[in-house]
Amino acid sequence: MVIIGDVLAERILRRIPRGPVWQSRDFRLFWLGQSASFIGWEVTELALPLTAVVVLGAGPDQMGMLVATQNLPFLFVGLLAGVWVDRFRRRPILIVMALANAAALAAIPLASLLGALRFEGLLIVGLVTGTTVVISSVAYQSLVPSLVPRPQLVDANASLEVSSSTATMLGPSLGGLLVQMLTAPVAIAADVVSSLFSALTLSAIRVPEPAPIAREHRASVVRQIGEGLRHVAGHPLLRSITACGAIHNFFSRMIDALFILFVVTVVGLDPITLGLVLAAAGPGSLMGALLSNRLPRRLGLGRTLIVAQVVTGLSRLLIPLAVGPLASPAVILAASTFLLGVARPIFNVNQLSLRQAITADRLQGRVNATMRFVMWGVTPFGALLGGMAASTFGLQPVLLVAGLVEARRERLGAPALVVATGAGSLQLDEVQAAGSRRMSGAAFATGRRLTIGDTFDTANPPLSRSALVVAVDSMTAGDSA
Repeated sequence: MVIIGDVLAERILRRIPRGPVWQSRDFRLFWLGQSASFIGWEVTELALPLTAVVVLGAGPDQMGMLVATQNLPFLFVGLLAGVWVDRFRRRPILIVMALANAAALAAIPLASLLGALRFEGLLIVGLVTGTTVVISSVAYQSLVPSLVPRPQLVDANASLEVSSSTATMLGPSLGGLLVQMLTAPVAIAADVVSSLFSALTLSAIRVPEPAPIAREHRASVVRQIGEGLRHVAGHPLLRSITACGAIHNFFSRMIDALFILFVVTVVGLDPITLGLVLAAAGPGSLMGALLSNRLPRRLGLGRTLIVAQVVTGLSRLLIPLAVGPLASPAVILAASTFLLGVARPIFNVNQLSLRQAITADRLQGRVNATMRFVMWGVTPFGALLGGMAASTFGLQPVLLVAGLVEARRERLGAPALVVATGAGSLQLDEVQAAGSRRMSGAAFATGRRLTIGDTFDTANPPLSRSALVVAVDSMTAGDSA
């Protein structure tokens, strides 16, 4: 695989444009593999729930159970993933997870062709792929700072987000077409191919990663997990991102668990129209990705994050209104996905780049895992609650309540950054990822360059009570933050 990957990589990389962040051959390879994986995952995101609803006749309870099963690994292996990523090389972990993901997904089209497809089988595949997503996401976010210099993190993450946005635009349309032509279970084979291609490109990367924690210096798993938890809980920025992200993800997964069922059984969209509705997020995502490293330079990091939150909430509130008298249901749903597409990459690129920049290499895995454990660990409960509530009260009322909470979540979450107007215009390249990676209120207020030893004095911050409050949430990759 290594030899094949090297030969293939050199041929393809010649066609990729070069800029500051593209000068890294290894980053270009990483981007290439992830781009293919993004497209495959978008196909599965459409084909898997359609397999449950259309092929197996799943109801609200079962859809909630399926989404919950996919997110359960955040609870069971979320914190352990951070320890593993800090103890071992990150690239081999990503390769193994890509191969495991391909093997699990291949079981669905195979079972369908053999006439042995069952809902219980979908739950098992969802559990396995959910586990690979948890581990690979932590390794992914922890590997990027090794591929590019920290001042280029925003550009690197923005480039990956452009790929994700393009996949969001192409994937659902491709998925809808494949479902229509081949059936939903067989369409998932596209994700199998993309995962194998991702493993191939990862095998060709040669970047020297930071040395993992030496065996003789490793603390116990419990102590290492505790170090990650204490670091996130003790850091004002990381702590607030985590708290607000958990609120967002709880209600977002409640919506996601019911979305396909709602648009198929209540709105009445066919697979191709549904694919086009989901594809509307693509142009929005591309726009958001292109703005993600420009908007903060104009508005500042703080204002950018809160604007992205408000737009995200508005997009979610539009979903239950798709059966009202306002306009065509497909138009409203397309507007919802478009707005969500704009907001997510703007927020994700900047909050993820901030997290990476202020975290030491030796803690990258555990910090990312801890935050994802808390933010995503609530998602199974949101999905289950959504399914049970919809069975009792109906799909539209539950989606309306969840949408209202999403639209108002910046008032419900813990404040993420309490900063003066000067902080609102802070740029990421003013953050030097060194030492304790903590930020003083004075540094935020004055916008000066941060250095080793800076701390965020929460007991006596040099900021007024009328300072701007910027609430930060999280969404990822693909939901991948």
